[in-house]
Amino acid sequence: MPLTPDAVSQQLEAWREQWPALGVLALLPEAERAALPVLQSACRERSVTLAGAVFPALIVDDRFVSTGVWLVGFARMPYHFLIPDLGTAAVDKLAQAIKAGRPEGQPTLFLIFDSMQPNVASILHRLHQSIGNCVGYAGVNAGSETFQPMPCLFDATQLVGQGALGLFLPEVSRVAVKHAYPVSKTLMRSTSAQGNRIDRIDNRPAFEVYRDVIAAEYGIALTQENFYDYAVHFPFGLVTAVDVLVRIPVAFNADGSLFCVGEVPPNSMLRLLKAAEAGDEACVTGLAQSLGLPQAGSEPMPLLTFYCAGRRMHLGEAAEREIAHLKALTAAPLVYGALSLGEIDQLEDLSIPRFHNAALVCLSQA
Repeated sequence: MPLTPDAVSQQLEAWREQWPALGVLALLPEAERAALPVLQSACRERSVTLAGAVFPALIVDDRFVSTGVWLVGFARMPYHFLIPDLGTAAVDKLAQAIKAGRPEGQPTLFLIFDSMQPNVASILHRLHQSIGNCVGYAGVNAGSETFQPMPCLFDATQLVGQGALGLFLPEVSRVAVKHAYPVSKTLMRSTSAQGNRIDRIDNRPAFEVYRDVIAAEYGIALTQENFYDYAVHFPFGLVTAVDVLVRIPVAFNADGSLFCVGEVPPNSMLRLLKAAEAGDEACVTGLAQSLGLPQAGSEPMPLLTFYCAGRRMHLGEAAEREIAHLKALTAAPLVYGALSLGEIDQLEDLSIPRFHNAALVCLSQA
């Protein structure tokens, strides 16, 4: 919907008539960030609880758009929290906030981190160690596609950075996250790494090894000048006990170190990945199967979807076709959401959260 005083006021008033205890989750594109006070003011004036985040762009069915706002209305705002500046006490702050208002059962905790937080993967790992399997995990990173610092998490009175927004989503029956990137034969070790920076691979400067492997595997002559043309198409794969997690290189230093979206632990094993080709249906087919293909007589539900900005950069116009195919397979009447800068899911049987790049996050109601 348009982010104008009239449009926002009309929507909030319509919902308030139906839901007196209305709460709203807002997805705001970066280009509309200056208009956030319009939304905040409208919510304050009507005592509507607001939580939200700024993303590079929005998803409207099979299109990416940079104007307007998505408002997700709740009859009653679920328990949520906004923590600015997680700092070194990130896990303690998150654990306290979760325990303070977690619903009974095993609810789905949807987390939105500022993409400038460099250690989301380890925060999630330590959080799981702290609180156990009392929640299911899903989530994304918000912020600017330029990866420059920008406050990107908000409520009705604040706009903050370096923090996290948490929301217990009601009535979410299925969460699916996939990337379906093929894996190369090359196996490497990050012999020196800290956070999201890889200093050395196989005891050599990371950039040199990355350059040599791309040349050997795919015949590409990588240089510092064309790095940004190729890096999104050839990410690292972080090898785990059960699968391979994508880590997209986004910057480098003169000393040969590489920065990725997401952490790479020291001495972890890496493979070079080649991003999925346009027309490859493995990802959306897998998502549709995980969400449950439409059954005869059942009413399809709208699909909340977050699509990795790096994946869109790689696929270009084919990214919109991928979303259109997802909509067709799931028979969703609406696909809505935003571009993300990192994605979160969990190992289903163990409820252990994981941090991804290049993935789609889909949430479907019962």
